[in-house]
Amino acid sequence: MSFGKKQAEERLRLCLFIFFVRQKEGNAVGIIIRKAAENDVEAVSRIYESILTEEEQGRACIGWVRGVYPTRQTAAAALARGDLFVEEAEGRVVGAAIINRVQVDVYAGAAWRHPAKDEEVMVLHTLVIDPAAKGQGCGQVFVKFYEDYARRSGSLCLRMDTNAKNENARRFYKKLGYSEVGIVPCVFNGIDGVNLVLLEKKL
Repeated sequence: MSFGKKQAEERLRLCLFIFFVRQKEGNAVGIIIRKAAENDVEAVSRIYESILTEEEQGRACIGWVRGVYPTRQTAAAALARGDLFVEEAEGRVVGAAIINRVQVDVYAGAAWRHPAKDEEVMVLHTLVIDPAAKGQGCGQVFVKFYEDYARRSGSLCLRMDTNAKNENARRFYKKLGYSEVGIVPCVFNGIDGVNLVLLEKKL
């Protein structure tokens, strides 16, 4: 088997979703969402850094802190666990997220409207889209993938969180059918003074 064919087969194995195409200057562009590979960690880390720069320069309000969360180690640890996913457009990584069944501690006391067993819940963590790809629908595509992935995994309920100051994310998730079930003051991922908004959606 040629090296090129081996590469193609490995890529096919890693690709979980080839999504609908979006239009860019009249051309159809495919979006691929797949499990991350080792060489994706650097690209994901660069997206984290770009978003942190956007926040520091006043162009975004996420609530993250450079050097605290997220960091390159955030992506590396998720890769090691096998729950880091990346989004490609035109062969370039433009987004990433962590998808698993891990519910952070503050979820335990939340007034969830759709009670579910732990194994029936899928959680979306640290969804990021490269600021350079803003406005191209990449975030919506990733959430659609998350929902389909959860459904295929036998989940009944979707849960996630965001910082209360991240108004753009709150509007985005509301538009996609997610309900806010509470706001919890906490230390989150090493960042003090976070008001964490908990969101859910029933499949």
